[in-house]
Amino acid sequence: MIFHSLDFIIFFILVASAYWSLPRRGQNVLLFGASYFFYGYVHPWFLILIATSTAIDYCAARGMEAWPDRKKGFLWLSIVSNFGMLGFFKYFNFFVENVEHLLGGAPHPALRILLPVGISFYTFQAMSYTIDVYRGELRARRSLLDVAVFISFFPHLVAGPIQRASFLLPQVEEERRLTVEKARSGFLLICWGFFKKLVIADNVGVIANKVFALQDPSFPILWAGVFAFAMQIYADFSAYTDIARGTSRWLGFELTENFAHPYLARSPSDFWRRWNISLSTWFRDYVYLPLGGSRAGHAAWARNILLTFVLSGLWHGASWNYVLWGTYHGLLLVLTRARGMLSPARPAASRALPAFAVPVLTILQIAGMFVLTLIGWLLFRETELSAIGRDLRLSPFAATALDRQAGLYLFALALVYSMPLWIHSLWAEFVGPDTEGARSWPQLALQGIACGLAFAAILVFRSRTSLDFIYFQF
Repeated sequence: MIFHSLDFIIFFILVASAYWSLPRRGQNVLLFGASYFFYGYVHPWFLILIATSTAIDYCAARGMEAWPDRKKGFLWLSIVSNFGMLGFFKYFNFFVENVEHLLGGAPHPALRILLPVGISFYTFQAMSYTIDVYRGELRARRSLLDVAVFISFFPHLVAGPIQRASFLLPQVEEERRLTVEKARSGFLLICWGFFKKLVIADNVGVIANKVFALQDPSFPILWAGVFAFAMQIYADFSAYTDIARGTSRWLGFELTENFAHPYLARSPSDFWRRWNISLSTWFRDYVYLPLGGSRAGHAAWARNILLTFVLSGLWHGASWNYVLWGTYHGLLLVLTRARGMLSPARPAASRALPAFAVPVLTILQIAGMFVLTLIGWLLFRETELSAIGRDLRLSPFAATALDRQAGLYLFALALVYSMPLWIHSLWAEFVGPDTEGARSWPQLALQGIACGLAFAAILVFRSRTSLDFIYFQF
């Protein structure tokens, strides 16, 4: 079941209507049943995997507390079972194909393995629970129902944001209330999310798909397509997050933010503080820091960063372009730090800039980081390594006048569709905070008008081609 469907709207209205007539325990029973119905709506056999993962992690956490001297074994039970399921369904064919290529044997027919939607998200969420219990940062829960609701909570089940057990589990266990403020801000997020998905992401996604379907694109057309994809993936993924957070508020829950205007980042580290925050912090806390983080020497730090980002890239899919994308971002962080180490430190007085130079420097930093991000999105979107090599060898001087006109047209079209996204980011970054929590009557009136305009734009400008959320494939 997908958010931008009539099925989901009817489903959510029915669930929310029944939900608030029940006590907390009854609400959790309803959430469990609704979440499993939501996840198994198209492929009921998916429920076997999430139920198995939930049962193993529940027992592993209880075992850690019951037999502390064996808790490492229970942790490995959780790790092997979760990563085993994830590895088989997501990476089995990838592994077999690459082994056969290295050994030079005849290729075998690939298994027809259907990737369960959201498996990368809920396995990581379940792992956060058992790892935190192992570390002593969280106590094992006695209620299997509460743990099952935490892992399967339907608003964020398929594409995040990945929630930590220490953040979401207490909300599952406590009484919840629907306030006017939660309803208002939740509706605002849902409205903005539907607008970003149906008007921005799906329209620019059509441009990106057509460009990347070309066998031999020219330089201007290719990079117009990369720009369109950059707008698509941000609008698409953040739209899912907004709808997830909005629907959660209508059920009395609060989910963590996943994006903080990433295309206004000024450096590689700043970008990863803003993009897919729940995943980047998961890898920071459960991979990067256990490896040693920045506590070791410079060489060890570079190794830790690169390994973390290679694994992050591989998390996105069983393809070498994702590994290349992760390596690229890891190298950006390493090179940025190396540049800082090689630059001689200047006295504070000499670092002061004239007032007029500050905004100019900020614009240059944002523009430079955005260009680097676009290169990364090319590696992410182009799945064949040979095509990536071809794209990076394209010369802007070899393009014809017609190619330049077509590229400019596609770029301008993607920019027009994505303009609300840029305006929202620039306003929040440089003018004032997000108005999600605004309560004054003029602000409420403006929000009401904005929601009305958004729904009107959805009716008039929504793409005729309905695209799945990009992160469903991960």
